[in-house]
Amino acid sequence: MEHKPPTDAIAAANRAHLDSLPFGDTRDFDDADRGFIAAMEPCVVTAADGRVVWDNDSYSFVNGDAPDSVHPSLWRQSQLCTKQGLYEVAPGIYQVRGLDLSNVSFIEGDTGVIVIDPLISTETAAAALALYRAHRGDRAVTAVIYTHSHVDHFGGVLGVTSQADVDAGKVAIIAPEGFTAHAVQENVYAGTAMARRAGYMYGAALERGPQGQVGCGLGQVGSTGEVALIVPTVDITTTGETHTIDGVEIEFQMAPGTEAPAEMHFYFPKFRALCMAENATHNLHNLLTLRGALVRDPHGWAGYLTEAIDSFAGRADVVFASHHWPTWGHDNIVEYLSVQRDLYAYLHDQTLRQLNQGHTGIEIAETFQMPPALEKAWHTHGYYGSVSHNVKAVYQRYMGWFDGNPGRLWQHPP
Repeated sequence: MEHKPPTDAIAAANRAHLDSLPFGDTRDFDDADRGFIAAMEPCVVTAADGRVVWDNDSYSFVNGDAPDSVHPSLWRQSQLCTKQGLYEVAPGIYQVRGLDLSNVSFIEGDTGVIVIDPLISTETAAAALALYRAHRGDRAVTAVIYTHSHVDHFGGVLGVTSQADVDAGKVAIIAPEGFTAHAVQENVYAGTAMARRAGYMYGAALERGPQGQVGCGLGQVGSTGEVALIVPTVDITTTGETHTIDGVEIEFQMAPGTEAPAEMHFYFPKFRALCMAENATHNLHNLLTLRGALVRDPHGWAGYLTEAIDSFAGRADVVFASHHWPTWGHDNIVEYLSVQRDLYAYLHDQTLRQLNQGHTGIEIAETFQMPPALEKAWHTHGYYGSVSHNVKAVYQRYMGWFDGNPGRLWQHPP
């Protein structure tokens, strides 16, 4: 396909952001590289029939300065997200990043390993487990934890365990209350339509390149292998609930109705490590994902982040999540989680203020301004969600689709 170069106006607009954003702040690159053990070479995963289901190497062009065709902030985010391999988060906690849209984490227990969020596909999950075992030993999987009910956090479960081992009691499957019902609702009830829309949302079919697909902010793209589900054997129902799995104590915090209808955070006292699922990642997330979903509750989301800060931040040396890279150090953790909390609270509160003044969702989205304290943090930017469509989502959550203008009550189809 022949691509036209970006117009002068687009190139100038992209270059202007080089001066308005804090590109001198490179802490994210230090954190994304910290604990690196080994990369997967080549980083290409195939299915049994030879079909490529994951190709991180296709993003090798994402290096150096941003081309005129790409917003330099998105280019920076893609440079971070294309980093792949096995990383040590803390002694006993490891992540494989860059083998799917999401991360898979490995918690070493007394006899084996606990797997958190086994990616989208059987094939990528198996490749990630093999990379972990190549450097940490052939440890048996003793449990799988699903942080929440989106497919990129459970779909690859058959790559790390089997239904037979679960049925035999060798492996526990742990998930938040309501997980299975919400996984079915999202992936079956409207699954065909959502999958079709996801193709547009992620640009998965676009050619990889600086004038095509460069990443989706949350990661690069989703894998396209076998998707499965093993129903949980342990439901987490209460904040403060603790379980000891393979000698590892885990303290849970419920966070329903946030980034997913069924979601939870959890803390590992032994490792002084906090997992925030997908409620604190290095981007502005979606309050209504463009592929389609229930509108998320930013007020509740902010509240659960406050609760996590109060409950765990004073005891944590590292916070990690189901996407992106960890954050280390008490002060950094508190700042990071607090800014993420303020981000969703501000979107909620200021959209409500303006809708109560009589503005419509579209009007609010066009005039909405983020405060400087939120603009200056890299992890508040709209690589995945955007201020505009999140404001409209808050409006929809409270007011529905109708903007109050009777001329638009029963419109002709487009």
